[in-house]
Amino acid sequence: MKHEEAGRQESTAIRFEDVVSGQFDAEDNQVINPPKRVLAPQPESPKLHKVLAQSGMGSRLEMEQLIMEGRITVNNEPAHIGQRVQFGDHVKVNGKPIRFRIEPPPARVIAYHKPAGEVVSNDDPQNRPTVFRKLPKLFQGKWQSVGRLDLNTEGLLLFTSSGELANNLMHPRFGLEREYAVRVLGALNQEEKQRLLEGVKLDDGLANFGSIEDGGGEGANCWYRVTISEGRNREVRRMFEAVGHAVSRLIRIRYGAMVLPRGLKRGAWMELDAADINSLTQKARNSAALAPGDAPLAPSGDGVIRERLPRPPLRGRRPAARTPQGRDNKPNANGNAQPDPLKTNFGYIGADSYNRQRQELGSKRGAGSGSSGARRIGKNR
Repeated sequence: MKHEEAGRQESTAIRFEDVVSGQFDAEDNQVINPPKRVLAPQPESPKLHKVLAQSGMGSRLEMEQLIMEGRITVNNEPAHIGQRVQFGDHVKVNGKPIRFRIEPPPARVIAYHKPAGEVVSNDDPQNRPTVFRKLPKLFQGKWQSVGRLDLNTEGLLLFTSSGELANNLMHPRFGLEREYAVRVLGALNQEEKQRLLEGVKLDDGLANFGSIEDGGGEGANCWYRVTISEGRNREVRRMFEAVGHAVSRLIRIRYGAMVLPRGLKRGAWMELDAADINSLTQKARNSAALAPGDAPLAPSGDGVIRERLPRPPLRGRRPAARTPQGRDNKPNANGNAQPDPLKTNFGYIGADSYNRQRQELGSKRGAGSGSSGARRIGKNR
């Protein structure tokens, strides 16, 4: 049963082998009619007169009278009858601020398959296509990208409406592992691999890969599967250039425990459901708890309390660690066992969301019914 589940999970994620074999491009070139774009319902914002009445200012009718008399403002603008307020709004009655409590909306997370040629910016001076133009509209707050991918880099890009979650997912001290499929000109020799694993000097400091694995290739083009635990500007490209190899193609296939879903076309997005968001948040918290800055203190032999640092990351090909299930787990930058997308029966974040959305879409097409409020796979049309 576990093996069947592992097979289903594996079939819903883009694997490194898919990229090298060409299956990644072949699937994306298939013509599939995009589903109807349906956005999730937003949390209802309460009406202003109701909020004021609940805060003890008076009855709802009295609050409506104050609104009509122009004695209430919202964000320094005169209020109107029927106006709704939301988390973060500033309300004043007769010029005095009123305190009221509205729960902030839950965090939303989107997985986007970025194609080459799009910039990760809201305001591009050169007026190039931007990834933000394809995302669903947020009625409160704004989408924040979890890190960036440069103009010519493809693959998985996460967005969230929560600034705290975005920070936990991309801050270097939390060490979430990113995995890339990289095609370079010319094969790396053993000395160059060792330099990349031990650290090469860049303009902004030393940088190193957590692991490098050969992926084959044709002619002068060679594929490599690399992992890194930070996201500096063009870092992967600059590291290969530092050892004399130009990168001709770069695809991010994993960010932490989130894998690029199979079937998610370039330029399309999918929204994670509550269960996957909770899992993603928990993993970010676990990484934060194991960050070097938060390492526990341990007494030394001379009685002095010193910080207990985590074990350094393993270099090169990691020795296979046998788990009770008989599967191989790959350590991440903090030395913890992190499931390999090719060798795990635990599954990866996003697989359940994608499968459920595909099943819901298929059932609704078969029934011929209208749309519902379910979160779906979206694509700019």
